[in-house]
Amino acid sequence: MKWNNCDEVYTLLTKYKGPKCQGVDPSTLEGKIVSGYQGWFNAPKDGAGMGWNSWDRKGVFEPGSCTIDLWPDLSEFDEDEKYLTDFRTASKEPTHVYSAHNKKSVLRHFKWMKEYGIDGAFVQRFVGPLKEPTRLHHSNKVLENCREGANTYGRTYNVMYDLSGITSSDVQIVIKDWKNLVDKMGITRGNEDGAYQHHNGKPLVTIWGVGFCDGRHYTLEDCMELVKFFKEDPVYGGNAVMLGVPTGWREQSLDHFYVPRVEERHIVMDGDCVQNLYLHDVIEAADIVSPWSVDRFIDLEGASYIAEHIWKKDIKWCEEKGIEFMPVVFPGFSWGNLYSGQAYNQIPRREGTFLWRQLYEAVNLGSKMIYQAMFDEVNEATAIFKCTNDVPVGGSQFVTYEGLPSDYYLRLLGQGGKMLRKEIRLSKEIPHI
Repeated sequence: MKWNNCDEVYTLLTKYKGPKCQGVDPSTLEGKIVSGYQGWFNAPKDGAGMGWNSWDRKGVFEPGSCTIDLWPDLSEFDEDEKYLTDFRTASKEPTHVYSAHNKKSVLRHFKWMKEYGIDGAFVQRFVGPLKEPTRLHHSNKVLENCREGANTYGRTYNVMYDLSGITSSDVQIVIKDWKNLVDKMGITRGNEDGAYQHHNGKPLVTIWGVGFCDGRHYTLEDCMELVKFFKEDPVYGGNAVMLGVPTGWREQSLDHFYVPRVEERHIVMDGDCVQNLYLHDVIEAADIVSPWSVDRFIDLEGASYIAEHIWKKDIKWCEEKGIEFMPVVFPGFSWGNLYSGQAYNQIPRREGTFLWRQLYEAVNLGSKMIYQAMFDEVNEATAIFKCTNDVPVGGSQFVTYEGLPSDYYLRLLGQGGKMLRKEIRLSKEIPHI
């Protein structure tokens, strides 16, 4: 279907009328371990009209041309969820991928969250696609799918606006989008949708990408405008706001904070934060700060180092300012296909010990909530949903779960949630799962 403009797409939004949420408590983030949900995957004939979106390289998805480093395990999927690809396994078996436009698959993901004890999802809503009708329609469809999945399986969900790639003029697009979600989709309004994540009695909205120094074309003043809108607008405000910020957000003089990627330190800090103290004003205006840590350390020693030397000081600063702290953990990292062979299996998973060490350190420091990056991010190989070890062969190289069962990381994260809530003892070693 073709649309004339984005306003026409917004008219398709509807208020929720499905199953009522019965499961985790959506009133607070405390005690929860949640996972980021990208939902940016499409396939031909999925109804979105976007082709092989986020699997492909410039429209081509075939051996030697893709942007994923993990391959999803679709052994449990029904035939109407599978989209045939040109990739083949070593035994010449055909391979398939899924589409987040397909409600059935997204609901399946939330079913897994329930089965393995993952509390919910932060649904990524990239601002760039909100400017183009076809991409906006897909973003809306994914959000609706996640809303139904969360309600059906007693999980939580919330909107995370990702500012990557926008300019100052796009700030109004975020504001317009939120107004449409509230007015037409009923986000945060009414009792029908009981799964939307709240914190301290308020609906939670996340703004990701505040304070990075990687050439972004929006300002801290723009970010403050968004924080004030979500908190103070007389009609659309009243929300709790979480900010996704750089690892180096707290220290504005990064000379001592920069640590080269060398074996004895096991960690890389690459001066990822703007040198502007106004960032602290923006953070203090919010409710929760969540520093991005993916690809900032490379092994178990690095995980312990960042906890002791960075997170501990972050938490102290937050306690003094009355802000809450939500650390980010990740299972490993690889983007060899995304960046043409660069950084293939750059941060190995080490059979789950890498992720578990981060979970241990976060809980040991007294963290009340944890954000896991990501549920479905196969592009950078941070996914924890079911992925296969029987990967395609040929022109593209893929990492695996190192022979572990495809649900291993779902189980591992579920155990991390139990450790967070003190349902199992604090342990540096992975429990029997």
